[in-house]
Amino acid sequence: MEAGLEALGAAIAISVTALATAWAQAKIGSASVGALAEDDSVFGKVLILTVIPETIIIFGLVVALVIVGFI
Repeated sequence: MEAGLEALGAAIAISVTALATAWAQAKIGSASVGALAEDDSVFGKVLILTVIPETIIIFGLVVALVIVGFI
């Protein structure tokens, strides 16, 4: 029973962070396309801002691994 609850907690941790990352990347991605259409010199900044939300899912993975007891 306890292993099932741990697995459920890990699944919730990954799924919530994955949804948050997808939402953030959608918003940043659409704004980035508009910014790049106006000025090509902001490509580096746009690329970095697009990658930053990926850290959210990495934190979710770490939390899931802690819940399961792998770390």
